[in-house]
Amino acid sequence: MKMAKIILAAMLAGSLAGPAMADATNVVLVHGATMDGSGWRAVYDILRARGLKVSVVQLPHTSLVDDIDATRLVLRQQQGSTVLVGHSYGGAVITEAGSEANVKALVYVAALQPDGGETLSELSKRYPMKIDMKMMGNNRFVPDPASYHDTIAADLPRSLTDFMSASSTPMPVAVFEANFGHAAWRDKPSFAIVATEDKVIPPDLARWMYQRSGAKTADIASSHMVYMSHPEETAAVIVQAIEAVK
Repeated sequence: MKMAKIILAAMLAGSLAGPAMADATNVVLVHGATMDGSGWRAVYDILRARGLKVSVVQLPHTSLVDDIDATRLVLRQQQGSTVLVGHSYGGAVITEAGSEANVKALVYVAALQPDGGETLSELSKRYPMKIDMKMMGNNRFVPDPASYHDTIAADLPRSLTDFMSASSTPMPVAVFEANFGHAAWRDKPSFAIVATEDKVIPPDLARWMYQRSGAKTADIASSHMVYMSHPEETAAVIVQAIEAVK
């Protein structure tokens, strides 16, 4: 009798776990140029607390193709529907990588959103992006440390932005001249955050891109690093995307 109860309990647990797993939604987070995935920690924690499976891509920043491939690699490890999120240059990466079949929605967090055939340089000519570069040799750059805080993340502590600047990964200038293939947002719903105090990607450029794609857009009064300075609001937009594709 005792063994029968154990078997019945196991069967019930399996029946309850089954639908939850089937409906599970994955979130994959992609960082921007010269950065790494650690800045997503607060958003990661919020989403995990909601029971979501969250993965963070570490872009190699060796080329646009390599960054897209690194994102595809993580996407192919997901089981079930996935919401793909990109910040800044990471938005350009998810535009290409988002063609993976398990990606059901895209979220652009103060992010670039190119169309097929475009380059990032072409986008910037519409509303010039403010990127103070420090050239590092081998045609690579990092943000200029002298203007890092004020330009990129004025609403974060200077002690943090000083560390972010000191740990910047040199980025190939060539990524700005690379042509994109098919834009995933043409086939899949997209959501977007406009950081209204953004000095890197002008809000006018963000609005133009997101209007073109038909993205559902939210404004947040923030610097370019909105997912770090406003993690709760950023996570709320990601959850909105998740709920829209369930």
